[in-house]
Amino acid sequence: MAVTMVNPEGLPEVPLYRHVSVATGTRLVSVAGQVAYDADGSTVGPGDYAAQVEQAYLNIATALAAVGGSFDDVVRLTAYIVDWTPDKTPLLLEGVARAGAKLGTTPVPPFTGIGVSVLAGPDLLVEVEATALLD
Repeated sequence: MAVTMVNPEGLPEVPLYRHVSVATGTRLVSVAGQVAYDADGSTVGPGDYAAQVEQAYLNIATALAAVGGSFDDVVRLTAYIVDWTPDKTPLLLEGVARAGAKLGTTPVPPFTGIGVSVLAGPDLLVEVEATALLD
Protein backbone atom coordinates (compact mmCIF):
# COMPACT_ATOMS: atom_id res chain seq x y z
CA MET A 1 0.00 0.00 0.00
CA ALA A 2 1.27 3.42 -0.84
CA VAL A 3 0.09 6.69 0.62
CA THR A 4 1.69 9.88 -0.60
CA MET A 5 1.14 13.08 1.39
CA VAL A 6 1.11 16.33 -0.59
CA ASN A 7 1.10 20.02 0.27
CA PRO A 8 0.10 21.61 -3.04
CA GLU A 9 1.78 24.83 -4.08
CA GLY A 10 -0.59 27.68 -3.37
CA LEU A 11 -1.82 26.26 -0.05
CA PRO A 12 -0.15 27.07 3.28
CA GLU A 13 2.12 24.46 4.85
CA VAL A 14 0.63 23.29 8.14
CA PRO A 15 2.80 21.25 10.55
CA LEU A 16 -0.12 19.16 11.85
CA TYR A 17 -1.18 17.65 8.51
CA ARG A 18 -0.85 17.60 4.73
CA HIS A 19 -3.67 18.93 2.60
CA VAL A 20 -3.89 15.92 0.27
CA SER A 21 -3.26 12.21 0.46
CA VAL A 22 -3.08 9.98 -2.59
CA ALA A 23 -3.58 6.30 -1.82
CA THR A 24 -3.62 3.09 -3.77
CA GLY A 25 -4.97 -0.12 -2.33
CA THR A 26 -7.94 -2.43 -2.28
CA ARG A 27 -9.39 -2.44 1.25
CA LEU A 28 -11.00 0.64 2.76
CA VAL A 29 -10.74 0.63 6.57
CA SER A 30 -12.79 2.93 8.78
CA VAL A 31 -11.69 3.22 12.40
CA ALA A 32 -14.37 4.46 14.80
CA GLY A 33 -13.56 7.49 16.89
CA GLN A 34 -10.83 6.63 19.36
CA VAL A 35 -10.51 8.37 22.69
CA ALA A 36 -7.96 8.32 25.50
CA TYR A 37 -8.94 4.95 26.94
CA ASP A 38 -6.28 2.37 27.68
CA ALA A 39 -6.84 -1.37 27.16
CA ASP A 40 -8.65 -1.57 30.52
CA GLY A 41 -11.04 1.26 29.63
CA SER A 42 -9.42 3.78 31.99
CA THR A 43 -9.02 7.38 30.82
CA VAL A 44 -5.42 8.34 30.04
CA GLY A 45 -4.41 11.92 30.84
CA PRO A 46 -7.51 13.53 32.33
CA GLY A 47 -7.28 17.26 31.64
CA ASP A 48 -4.24 16.81 29.33
CA TYR A 49 -4.96 17.41 25.63
CA ALA A 50 -1.52 16.20 24.49
CA ALA A 51 -1.76 12.94 26.43
CA GLN A 52 -5.24 12.29 25.10
CA VAL A 53 -4.28 12.97 21.48
CA GLU A 54 -1.32 10.63 21.90
CA GLN A 55 -3.50 7.84 23.31
CA ALA A 56 -6.16 8.28 20.60
CA TYR A 57 -3.48 7.98 17.89
CA LEU A 58 -1.98 4.91 19.60
CA ASN A 59 -5.46 3.35 19.76
CA ILE A 60 -5.91 3.99 16.03
CA ALA A 61 -2.58 2.25 15.40
CA THR A 62 -3.72 -0.71 17.52
CA ALA A 63 -6.98 -0.96 15.57
CA LEU A 64 -5.15 -0.81 12.24
CA ALA A 65 -2.60 -3.43 13.31
CA ALA A 66 -5.48 -5.80 14.06
CA VAL A 67 -6.41 -5.75 10.35
CA GLY A 68 -2.88 -5.76 8.96
CA GLY A 69 -2.35 -2.01 8.67
CA SER A 70 -0.41 0.80 10.28
CA PHE A 71 -0.62 4.56 10.65
CA ASP A 72 1.25 4.82 7.36
CA ASP A 73 -1.95 3.54 5.67
CA VAL A 74 -4.14 6.37 7.04
CA VAL A 75 -5.48 8.70 4.37
CA ARG A 76 -7.66 10.95 6.55
CA LEU A 77 -8.27 11.86 10.20
CA THR A 78 -11.11 13.73 11.85
CA ALA A 79 -10.73 14.95 15.43
CA TYR A 80 -13.45 16.17 17.73
CA ILE A 81 -11.94 18.51 20.32
CA VAL A 82 -13.76 19.67 23.44
CA ASP A 83 -13.78 23.45 23.94
CA TRP A 84 -11.50 24.01 20.94
CA THR A 85 -9.59 27.27 20.75
CA PRO A 86 -6.53 27.96 18.55
CA ASP A 87 -4.26 28.20 21.60
CA LYS A 88 -4.66 24.41 21.99
CA THR A 89 -2.82 23.80 18.70
CA PRO A 90 0.60 23.31 20.38
CA LEU A 91 -0.93 20.70 22.69
CA LEU A 92 -2.37 18.81 19.73
CA LEU A 93 0.98 18.98 17.93
CA GLU A 94 2.74 17.69 21.05
CA GLY A 95 0.37 14.72 21.27
CA VAL A 96 0.82 13.92 17.57
CA ALA A 97 4.61 14.16 17.91
CA ARG A 98 4.67 11.88 20.96
CA ALA A 99 2.49 9.30 19.22
CA GLY A 100 4.65 9.54 16.09
CA ALA A 101 7.79 8.92 18.13
CA LYS A 102 6.27 5.80 19.67
CA LEU A 103 4.95 4.57 16.31
CA GLY A 104 8.11 5.41 14.34
CA THR A 105 6.24 7.52 11.82
CA THR A 106 5.11 11.08 11.15
CA PRO A 107 1.30 10.86 11.29
CA VAL A 108 0.27 13.80 9.09
CA PRO A 109 -2.58 12.67 6.83
CA PRO A 110 -5.23 15.24 5.92
CA PHE A 111 -6.82 16.31 9.19
CA THR A 112 -10.03 18.07 10.10
CA GLY A 113 -10.50 19.34 13.65
CA ILE A 114 -14.01 20.06 14.87
CA GLY A 115 -14.76 21.83 18.13
CA VAL A 116 -17.44 20.18 20.27
CA SER A 117 -18.91 20.93 23.67
CA VAL A 118 -18.68 17.39 25.11
CA LEU A 119 -17.76 13.81 24.23
CA ALA A 120 -19.12 10.50 25.55
CA GLY A 121 -17.24 10.64 28.87
CA PRO A 122 -16.70 13.57 31.25
CA ASP A 123 -12.87 13.24 31.22
CA LEU A 124 -12.56 12.93 27.44
CA LEU A 125 -11.12 15.92 25.58
CA VAL A 126 -10.36 14.48 22.13
CA GLU A 127 -11.83 11.81 19.85
CA VAL A 128 -10.10 10.89 16.57
CA GLU A 129 -11.46 8.77 13.74
CA ALA A 130 -9.44 7.47 10.82
CA THR A 131 -9.83 6.20 7.28
CA ALA A 132 -7.11 3.98 5.84
CA LEU A 133 -6.55 2.13 2.60
CA LEU A 134 -4.82 -1.26 2.64
CA ASP A 135 -3.65 -3.61 -0.10
